[in-house]
Amino acid sequence: MLRFVTSNPGKVREAREYLPETVEQVEYDYPEIQSADLAEIAAAGVRDAFEEIGEPVFVDDSGLFIDAFDGFPGPYSSYVEGRLGIERVWRLAERENENERGARFRTVVAYADGGTVETFEGSVPGRIVAPRGDGGFGYDPIFEHRGRTFAEMSTDAKNAVSHRSRALAKFADWIAQRDESSREGR
Repeated sequence: MLRFVTSNPGKVREAREYLPETVEQVEYDYPEIQSADLAEIAAAGVRDAFEEIGEPVFVDDSGLFIDAFDGFPGPYSSYVEGRLGIERVWRLAERENENERGARFRTVVAYADGGTVETFEGSVPGRIVAPRGDGGFGYDPIFEHRGRTFAEMSTDAKNAVSHRSRALAKFADWIAQRDESSREGR
């Protein structure tokens, strides 16, 4: 059993597609440290969640990193979306040279079981465009990857290329190797 500390059931559904073990959603509002480093934020969050729950857990932290803004909003993406909205972020990016509208979605999955904290990063390149599409959430309407915004993709198509899926795939590989090593060590 893997416990995913998140309030987002969509993230849990995506995790279940990648992880060999049963994934259980656990809602716990751990304090999020302020840092420019997603891995540092996720690691602090998973440590706190493990201490509270007392069982192995994982968390994720994600952000949109825009080239023209030196990676901003990055780990502050949720806050910026809530305060400015994606339309205003697009209007700011639109002022930049088209070559400077490159962006990257990044996710770090962090796992703790009482020993060390393990982190797994996933990233997907794209660019910032005028809002398009009706699907997804957050910055999906302004993030274009290979000619389509995430909001124009089906959930399955988006999950197949997303930053979170890439981090979850690395985590799943690590879990499988760990489990295989445990069986061999018996």
